[in-house]
Amino acid sequence: MRKILFGCALAICALGAPAPAMLGIGSALAQSQSGSTDEGPKQIALTKAQIDQYIAAQKDLEAIFADAPENGQGKPDPKTMARLDAAAKKNHFAGYDELNSVAENIGLVLDGVDPKTKKYVGADVVLKQTIADVEADAKMTPAEKKETLAELRGELQAAAPLQFPANIALVVGHYDELAGEEQQKP
Repeated sequence: MRKILFGCALAICALGAPAPAMLGIGSALAQSQSGSTDEGPKQIALTKAQIDQYIAAQKDLEAIFADAPENGQGKPDPKTMARLDAAAKKNHFAGYDELNSVAENIGLVLDGVDPKTKKYVGADVVLKQTIADVEADAKMTPAEKKETLAELRGELQAAAPLQFPANIALVVGHYDELAGEEQQKP
Protein backbone atom coordinates (compact mmCIF):
# COMPACT_ATOMS: atom_id res chain seq x y z
CA MET A 1 0.00 0.00 0.00
CA ARG A 2 1.29 3.41 -0.81
CA LYS A 3 2.20 5.86 1.89
CA ILE A 4 0.48 9.07 1.02
CA LEU A 5 2.73 12.05 1.49
CA PHE A 6 0.50 14.90 2.45
CA GLY A 7 2.07 17.09 5.05
CA CYS A 8 0.45 15.21 7.88
CA ALA A 9 2.02 11.85 7.10
CA LEU A 10 5.45 13.42 7.34
CA ALA A 11 4.66 14.58 10.84
CA ILE A 12 5.19 11.08 12.11
CA CYS A 13 8.90 11.07 11.35
CA ALA A 14 9.63 14.79 11.43
CA LEU A 15 8.18 15.24 14.88
CA GLY A 16 9.63 12.07 16.34
CA ALA A 17 6.36 10.21 16.78
CA PRO A 18 6.39 6.45 16.22
CA ALA A 19 5.65 5.66 12.59
CA PRO A 20 2.97 3.03 12.09
CA ALA A 21 4.07 1.58 8.79
CA MET A 22 1.90 1.46 5.71
CA LEU A 23 -0.75 3.86 6.98
CA GLY A 24 -2.12 6.42 4.62
CA ILE A 25 -3.01 9.61 6.41
CA GLY A 26 -3.82 8.32 9.88
CA SER A 27 -0.70 9.04 11.87
CA ALA A 28 0.20 8.71 15.50
CA LEU A 29 0.33 12.48 15.67
CA ALA A 30 -3.12 12.79 14.19
CA GLN A 31 -4.52 10.24 16.61
CA SER A 32 -3.00 11.91 19.64
CA GLN A 33 -4.30 15.33 18.62
CA SER A 34 -7.73 14.47 17.32
CA GLY A 35 -8.54 11.88 19.94
CA SER A 36 -8.85 9.12 17.37
CA THR A 37 -8.26 5.57 18.43
CA ASP A 38 -7.55 2.32 16.67
CA GLU A 39 -11.01 2.68 15.15
CA GLY A 40 -9.47 5.12 12.68
CA PRO A 41 -9.98 8.79 12.10
CA LYS A 42 -13.32 10.47 12.64
CA GLN A 43 -14.98 10.55 9.26
CA ILE A 44 -16.34 13.87 8.03
CA ALA A 45 -18.11 15.05 4.89
CA LEU A 46 -15.54 16.91 2.83
CA THR A 47 -16.17 20.01 0.75
CA LYS A 48 -14.48 21.15 -2.44
CA ALA A 49 -13.22 24.21 -0.55
CA GLN A 50 -11.52 22.01 2.08
CA ILE A 51 -9.76 19.98 -0.59
CA ASP A 52 -8.63 23.11 -2.43
CA GLN A 53 -7.40 24.63 0.85
CA TYR A 54 -5.60 21.42 1.71
CA ILE A 55 -3.84 21.33 -1.65
CA ALA A 56 -2.86 24.99 -1.22
CA ALA A 57 -1.41 24.26 2.23
CA GLN A 58 0.96 21.53 1.04
CA LYS A 59 3.90 23.76 0.12
CA ASP A 60 3.82 25.43 3.54
CA LEU A 61 3.47 22.12 5.37
CA GLU A 62 6.30 20.46 3.47
CA ALA A 63 8.61 23.37 4.34
CA ILE A 64 7.68 23.11 8.02
CA PHE A 65 8.23 19.35 8.13
CA ALA A 66 11.56 19.70 6.35
CA ASP A 67 12.76 22.03 9.12
CA ALA A 68 11.13 20.17 12.03
CA PRO A 69 13.48 18.85 14.69
CA GLU A 70 13.35 15.19 15.61
CA ASN A 71 12.86 14.96 19.34
CA GLY A 72 12.43 11.18 19.41
CA GLN A 73 10.05 11.37 22.35
CA GLY A 74 6.84 10.83 20.42
CA LYS A 75 5.66 14.29 21.39
CA PRO A 76 5.51 17.05 18.78
CA ASP A 77 7.82 20.04 19.12
CA PRO A 78 5.72 23.01 20.36
CA LYS A 79 7.37 25.44 17.93
CA THR A 80 6.68 23.14 15.01
CA MET A 81 3.09 22.70 16.12
CA ALA A 82 2.69 26.49 16.31
CA ARG A 83 4.04 26.79 12.76
CA LEU A 84 1.67 24.05 11.57
CA ASP A 85 -1.26 25.80 13.20
CA ALA A 86 -0.28 29.11 11.57
CA ALA A 87 0.03 27.45 8.14
CA ALA A 88 -3.39 25.86 8.58
CA LYS A 89 -4.96 29.20 9.50
CA LYS A 90 -3.21 30.89 6.56
CA ASN A 91 -5.00 28.37 4.34
CA HIS A 92 -8.44 29.03 5.88
CA PHE A 93 -8.60 26.16 8.35
CA ALA A 94 -9.52 26.78 11.99
CA GLY A 95 -6.18 25.22 12.92
CA TYR A 96 -3.93 22.27 12.33
CA ASP A 97 -6.40 19.84 13.91
CA GLU A 98 -9.02 20.70 11.27
CA LEU A 99 -6.48 20.49 8.45
CA ASN A 100 -5.32 17.14 9.77
CA SER A 101 -8.89 15.85 9.95
CA VAL A 102 -9.39 16.81 6.31
CA ALA A 103 -6.10 15.10 5.43
CA GLU A 104 -7.15 11.92 7.22
CA ASN A 105 -10.45 11.83 5.34
CA ILE A 106 -8.75 12.46 2.01
CA GLY A 107 -6.45 9.57 2.87
CA LEU A 108 -9.38 7.29 3.64
CA VAL A 109 -10.61 7.79 0.09
CA LEU A 110 -7.16 7.61 -1.54
CA ASP A 111 -6.47 4.34 0.26
CA GLY A 112 -9.34 2.86 -1.76
CA VAL A 113 -8.30 4.20 -5.16
CA ASP A 114 -6.70 1.83 -7.62
CA PRO A 115 -3.60 3.77 -8.69
CA LYS A 116 -3.64 2.18 -12.15
CA THR A 117 -7.21 3.10 -13.05
CA LYS A 118 -7.62 6.06 -10.64
CA LYS A 119 -11.03 4.67 -9.76
CA TYR A 120 -12.31 4.07 -6.26
CA VAL A 121 -12.57 0.33 -5.59
CA GLY A 122 -12.40 0.33 -1.78
CA ALA A 123 -9.53 0.07 0.66
CA ASP A 124 -10.16 -3.63 1.17
CA VAL A 125 -9.71 -4.33 -2.55
CA VAL A 126 -6.51 -2.28 -2.71
CA LEU A 127 -5.16 -3.98 0.41
CA LYS A 128 -5.94 -7.46 -0.93
CA GLN A 129 -4.11 -6.63 -4.16
CA THR A 130 -1.17 -5.25 -2.19
CA ILE A 131 -1.07 -8.42 -0.09
CA ALA A 132 -1.01 -10.51 -3.27
CA ASP A 133 1.78 -8.33 -4.67
CA VAL A 134 3.87 -8.73 -1.50
CA GLU A 135 3.30 -12.48 -1.42
CA ALA A 136 4.56 -12.69 -5.01
CA ASP A 137 7.54 -10.37 -4.45
CA ALA A 138 10.70 -12.47 -4.77
CA LYS A 139 12.98 -9.52 -3.90
CA MET A 140 11.77 -9.18 -0.30
CA THR A 141 13.48 -11.12 2.43
CA PRO A 142 11.26 -13.59 4.29
CA ALA A 143 11.44 -11.41 7.41
CA GLU A 144 10.44 -8.26 5.51
CA LYS A 145 7.65 -10.12 3.77
CA LYS A 146 6.33 -11.53 7.05
CA GLU A 147 6.34 -8.14 8.76
CA THR A 148 4.77 -6.35 5.80
CA LEU A 149 2.07 -8.99 5.40
CA ALA A 150 1.22 -8.82 9.11
CA GLU A 151 0.84 -5.03 8.87
CA LEU A 152 -1.26 -5.24 5.73
CA ARG A 153 -3.53 -7.93 7.15
CA GLY A 154 -3.98 -5.81 10.27
CA GLU A 155 -4.98 -2.86 8.10
CA LEU A 156 -7.36 -5.08 6.16
CA GLN A 157 -9.08 -6.16 9.38
CA ALA A 158 -9.34 -2.53 10.51
CA ALA A 159 -10.59 -1.18 7.17
CA ALA A 160 -13.93 0.50 7.64
CA PRO A 161 -16.39 1.55 4.96
CA LEU A 162 -16.61 5.23 4.09
CA GLN A 163 -19.41 6.98 5.92
CA PHE A 164 -19.58 9.77 3.35
CA PRO A 165 -19.61 8.33 -0.19
CA ALA A 166 -19.78 11.86 -1.66
CA ASN A 167 -16.15 12.27 -0.54
CA ILE A 168 -15.13 9.80 -3.25
CA ALA A 169 -16.05 12.07 -6.17
CA LEU A 170 -14.42 15.10 -4.54
CA VAL A 171 -11.13 13.33 -3.83
CA VAL A 172 -10.94 11.31 -7.05
CA GLY A 173 -11.59 14.54 -8.95
CA HIS A 174 -8.34 15.87 -7.46
CA TYR A 175 -6.48 12.56 -7.53
CA ASP A 176 -3.48 13.77 -9.53
CA GLU A 177 -2.94 16.76 -7.23
CA LEU A 178 -3.42 14.75 -4.05
CA ALA A 179 -1.52 11.58 -4.93
CA GLY A 180 0.75 12.96 -7.65
CA GLU A 181 3.89 12.96 -5.53
CA GLU A 182 3.36 9.35 -4.55
CA GLN A 183 2.97 8.35 -8.17
CA GLN A 184 6.39 9.83 -8.96
CA LYS A 185 8.19 7.86 -6.25
CA PRO A 186 9.80 4.54 -7.24
